[in-house]
Amino acid sequence: MPEDVAEKVGGKVCTFGSFRLGVNSQGGDIDTLCIAPRHIDRSDFFTSFAELLKKQPEVQKLLVIEEAFVPVIKTEFDGIELDMLFARLSFSTIPDDLDLKDDTILKNLDQKCVRSLNGCRVTDEILTLVPNVETFRLTLRTIKLWAKKNGIYSNALGFLGGVSWAMLVARICQFYPNAAPSTLVNRFFKVFSQWLWPNSQNNINGCPVILKQMPSFEEMPPYGFPVWDPRINPADKYHLMPIITPAYPQQNSTYNVTYSTRTIMIDEIKRAYETCQEIFNSKCDWNHIFEPRNFFQRYKHYIVLIASTPVKDQFMDWVRLVESKIRHLIQNLEKNQYIGLVHVNPQGFDQIKESKDTEDAVENDESDNNEPRIITTYSTLWFIGIELKQNNEVMDLNLTDIILNFKDMIYKQAQKVLISYPQFDAKYVKRTRLKEYLPLSILKIESKSSKASKIDKMGAENSSTNGSLEHKTKSTNNNLENGDDASNTKSENKDKLFSNRDYLSPSSDSSDLMFVFNQEKNGISRQNSTNSVLSPNLLQKPEFFLDSNSNGSVTNQSKKRSLSPGPDTNTNKKSKEMNYSNSTQALQEHFRKQEELLDSLPIPSTAKLINQQTISAVKNSLRVNISCNKK
Repeated sequence: MPEDVAEKVGGKVCTFGSFRLGVNSQGGDIDTLCIAPRHIDRSDFFTSFAELLKKQPEVQKLLVIEEAFVPVIKTEFDGIELDMLFARLSFSTIPDDLDLKDDTILKNLDQKCVRSLNGCRVTDEILTLVPNVETFRLTLRTIKLWAKKNGIYSNALGFLGGVSWAMLVARICQFYPNAAPSTLVNRFFKVFSQWLWPNSQNNINGCPVILKQMPSFEEMPPYGFPVWDPRINPADKYHLMPIITPAYPQQNSTYNVTYSTRTIMIDEIKRAYETCQEIFNSKCDWNHIFEPRNFFQRYKHYIVLIASTPVKDQFMDWVRLVESKIRHLIQNLEKNQYIGLVHVNPQGFDQIKESKDTEDAVENDESDNNEPRIITTYSTLWFIGIELKQNNEVMDLNLTDIILNFKDMIYKQAQKVLISYPQFDAKYVKRTRLKEYLPLSILKIESKSSKASKIDKMGAENSSTNGSLEHKTKSTNNNLENGDDASNTKSENKDKLFSNRDYLSPSSDSSDLMFVFNQEKNGISRQNSTNSVLSPNLLQKPEFFLDSNSNGSVTNQSKKRSLSPGPDTNTNKKSKEMNYSNSTQALQEHFRKQEELLDSLPIPSTAKLINQQTISAVKNSLRVNISCNKK
């Protein structure tokens, strides 16, 4: 083509996504769209143009993904990451004042070109539909930062991507056109914590998020592209969190969302709304809303996915391929009857390991140079938290078939894109063994030494607190004259008793005092709900541990033998004909011995420990219990 003609046909490069919305962050990529006239073919863009890019000295990395749902070239140009899409229009020339919002530019285009154009068209529509662009941008920056901090920002793994979060914020801006950004953030969490999504427990139909009224069938442009409409497309009825793009053809931007990812996002939105309430009540500041929960302490069971390869140039291709398929693994895990929730951490952890090639050393054993060759393996780890359903059934949880099917799928994909030496492994790991894969600084787990020092410190604080509480309790129970001496003596005896906890009989959870005849040690111990011991063992071991059941029978605790007839004992004819008189005499004799034992209760030698009033109260309470058991 002559140069003068090439200059006239023109072309255009447009930006979309976060950069076009004005909310891009440092280190983020820039989404670009290359628009070409009709005589430029798609294959030229992904072959000859890609080769020209490789020759540029500013290009550090270049990855061509032509077979993707939306074909893209990923590159790093002069330290800036670029995602480059391609669209060929049916025009012979591309004017400088091309309006991408005009639906006529979609005429005679294929599906891939339409999907590539959809990014720019949706971004321009969002900026047009929000009432205040600057307020929208500040609110969206806050929501995106919150989503990234809480690990719910990834379209590939089933969470929401940048465009989806932008449309949710734009909808809130439409609801409250004059609100300040802080109010919009609070309203964002309030509205979507209560939003009824389709196919939920509370509502099957639900309501999608729509920024612009969808045209009727008669008003639809006559280009025949499929749009999101559950009335026409039955598959659209099963979408879990539909957020519909405002530009034609309208599509659901959250197609990858699963039951687990929707549950996780809704829980995080509800938690953020509670934090906002505390912020507006001046209980905390805005920094608390960006504090995430520790993913590695959230679940008891984890699956570790490890994608590795010794070929450095193909490492990122292999990692992106595995990452794009993880959502299929999540969907299959959700189908298991024993699994309630599957939570994948969007953050991948890269590792580089060096190992010796022992096989190569064995082959070269006969030669003079028999040193093994060093092999460098590049790996990325993803962690999936598993929450099991709460039931009393015996679980037979076997995930081997699901993992093997996932392995086969990604290996087949690796063959299609010509990835050499792909390696994949999946391991089940308990929470206590995560430290074998990640350092403690990432897991946010304290070492044993620091944890022990903290426990010692807390113990010292608790002992000082308990000491003050004990002093307060003793001062009320003892006389004012000898309060200090009695408190010290009693504290020493109490420490001795609590040093051997198995000595004490279990106490009731109620606030009423409970008197227990301890079968292991001689004596009576008195306890209340605060587990404070008021008297040490003073008596000899009684013959029975008397316990009144609901049916009124008295049970021998040591031999587990009922001393009076009840529903449990009337199991045969012989038990019905038992001698009630002999049983009654035995009980009366037993109660008489108990009263004599109670009357002979000696006064302790350490009179300061328990005064006479306390002894009288103990005796009276025991007499009441014995009388109740008699009746």
